Amino acid sequence: MGFFRSPAGSAFGVALGAVLWGIAGGCQPGAEQDDRVFRYNESAGITSLDPAHARSLEPMWLVDQIFDGLVELDDALRIQPLLATHWEVADSGRTYTFYLREGVRFHAHPEVPGWGEGRELVASDVVFSLNRLRDPAVASSGGWILEALDTNAAGRGIEAPDGSRVVFHLKEAFPPFLGLLTTPYASVVAPEVVAHFGEDFRRQPVGTGPFRLAWWVEDVACVLHRHPGYWERDEAGRPLPRLEAVHVDFAQDAGAEFLGLLQGRYDFVSGLHSAYLEEALDAEGGLRAGLQDRIRMEQTPFLKTDYIGIQLDPHYPVSQGSPLQDVRVRQALSLAVDRVAIARHLRRGAVVATDHFTPPGLPGAAPRGVPARDEARARALLAEAGFPGGAGLPPWTLLTTTESLDLCAALQHQWEALGLDIRVEVVAPATHREQVARGEALLFRKSWLADHPDAENFLSLFLTTNFAPGGPNYTHYSRPTFDALYRSAMKAPSDALRYEAYAAMDSLIAADLPVIPLFHDQVTHFLSHAVQGWSINPVNRLDLRRVYKDSAP
Repeated sequence: MGFFRSPAGSAFGVALGAVLWGIAGGCQPGAEQDDRVFRYNESAGITSLDPAHARSLEPMWLVDQIFDGLVELDDALRIQPLLATHWEVADSGRTYTFYLREGVRFHAHPEVPGWGEGRELVASDVVFSLNRLRDPAVASSGGWILEALDTNAAGRGIEAPDGSRVVFHLKEAFPPFLGLLTTPYASVVAPEVVAHFGEDFRRQPVGTGPFRLAWWVEDVACVLHRHPGYWERDEAGRPLPRLEAVHVDFAQDAGAEFLGLLQGRYDFVSGLHSAYLEEALDAEGGLRAGLQDRIRMEQTPFLKTDYIGIQLDPHYPVSQGSPLQDVRVRQALSLAVDRVAIARHLRRGAVVATDHFTPPGLPGAAPRGVPARDEARARALLAEAGFPGGAGLPPWTLLTTTESLDLCAALQHQWEALGLDIRVEVVAPATHREQVARGEALLFRKSWLADHPDAENFLSLFLTTNFAPGGPNYTHYSRPTFDALYRSAMKAPSDALRYEAYAAMDSLIAADLPVIPLFHDQVTHFLSHAVQGWSINPVNRLDLRRVYKDSAP
């Protein structure tokens, strides 16, 4: 299969028909159901296959098939070698040296002069790939994963002393650094291909991953083919990947993709979209009995927290003189929320109710029980703050998007029981992001999804140095004790002491409530029974290397 650019004009039908015939095997109608092909739909679509711009799950899933990094996460969130066979940490945690695997080859690409069938990976490719994240011309959203590097050291913090070693120099010890290298941003790209295609590398990606791009028609479909030169084998010695191809449609109807799974057109659907939530799950959150003969459901806790944020910056007009500056008022709002009912009735048991920000699956998460609603205590706190029965409190606006309207309506109802006047305003996602970042929303619905498997990823949201719009501290929460705990965690001589500091930070957030945590999501996958070798993990990355279908050899 060759490499295709976007078809245009009258050539569209011919080009698309040709590639569909090619992936089907080119021999008979209906071969597109070949059991060597894994199929799913991505209703949100994608705009780039360049790992430098893989900031959301939709492109991440495809980027993970095309590219590899030095290290990866297993399903238990342990860091494992990938392109590196092993690594060493020296200089009190400030120097990381990675030793590259031999025999790793980039994908072929016949359009790149002198490239032909690709070549073997060398250490300078890793240095080039990561330095791209810092190039203003690339405008990557992933440069932050390198912020710990010492730019005054050799190679601005990254160097390749020879063809098989990559060395990172950090300004100071930063224990989560290794986890940052598991993100798709840290994927290794082919420098010659990047130089040849420039900005169009987003459509012509070449990496060392288990699959290579065969064709991509934006807003229609994308097909990946097995990389015949992939280095990895499974435990039985079989070459990976076991699939011959991956076919991804970009149909926008999320309800149609679930129907496609039931009809056998797709092999996999991720998530619980409202379009099929009630059809798929029973009252207890399990897969409906009538569907179990056709599909199965797999779940695992997700490193994601949904919450209500509260703007606390007294210098912003929206929060100047706000009663929400009083922690007792924030605590009253939190205690009035029936999280268990929300999880059971609005999300069909597919989420886990919480009153802590850090997900329980991460080391360093503070101990917690089942969060209980306590309306009596909430009323007492309002009275202590000088607002008995909500008297004297102004109306507040809760900013959200259509996706969370049902959740915000439930919160509005529960807060009304305290005598609060909460108004829900629905805006477009882009408007929501902008207003929250600029501090224009007093109350806002938001979620945080882990980029790497360390509690630091959640707790750093509340650092004074991370104030939005430059950082993710949208609430402008600032507490010197919290900042000091973070610094001590980064310098802790052992993981145990670092986790102890994390737990103290998590408890501070639970007490101060710059945010009102609601629930932790779960990764939910619906699968055809034909799919075997499946893995599911708390960061919802897609690993198809060992996947096969029933009759695959």
